[in-house]
Amino acid sequence: MNASWRSFDPDRNTRPAIALRVDVSDNDNEAPVHQHRKGQLVLALRGGVVCEVPNARWMVPPNCAVWVPGDLPHSNRVTPNARICLLFLEPGAAALPQTCCTLAISPLVRELILHLAGQPHDYAPDSRSARLVQVLLETLPDMPVERLHLPISSEARIRRIADALTANPADRSTLPEWARRVAMSERSLARLMLRETGLSFGRWRQQLQLLVALRHLAAGATVQQVSAELGYESVTAFITMFKKALGQPPAKYLAALTRAQQA
Repeated sequence: MNASWRSFDPDRNTRPAIALRVDVSDNDNEAPVHQHRKGQLVLALRGGVVCEVPNARWMVPPNCAVWVPGDLPHSNRVTPNARICLLFLEPGAAALPQTCCTLAISPLVRELILHLAGQPHDYAPDSRSARLVQVLLETLPDMPVERLHLPISSEARIRRIADALTANPADRSTLPEWARRVAMSERSLARLMLRETGLSFGRWRQQLQLLVALRHLAAGATVQQVSAELGYESVTAFITMFKKALGQPPAKYLAALTRAQQA
């Protein structure tokens, strides 16, 4: 079923799992903060998705998905003209984590979700769809977790820095400069950042830039364009950062996702 993701209410249905395929237009690329009883898996088929929950932002490149447990407030934002699939699960239907995470999705699981998205949501309990749902629910917990999230905070100063760097990821202001902007000492800001996010300022900013890079790359930007967008002095420096974080340079990382998507 293909419908507007912003008007769909998954809690009207009590099946163990239902799915919705969404082709996102330029003017329908954000679902504001909301919550529902069902857990939600947001699968990116084309383009990228940023999901924000309290104290964290999660990036979903193609062929990955973010898991949002039920009753957790969240918002979703996608790259223009993305294609996504939303899988809604009844509480306890699958042995998935109680916290958000990004999962690498296998071709089998992706095809099961896509098949379910094409079926009526009121499928019979003894139907073929119901049997395939059981396979899906048993297989989902085996999907590996990817490190594609940014810890943030409701603390006003951390939120201010996160919003500013998201809007201008090329900003290379140092920790002392940021401390002056938020009216703190350098040492106090360093302690606050570590306490609120679990990361040093430098590691936290690098993770933010990684998520911004993935979002732009998923939208079709070149490595050179993304490197410039993030303010790197050279493409090589950006590639080095990316490879250190994700184990592969950008081109190979995205190529691997594409191959998996086409498998």
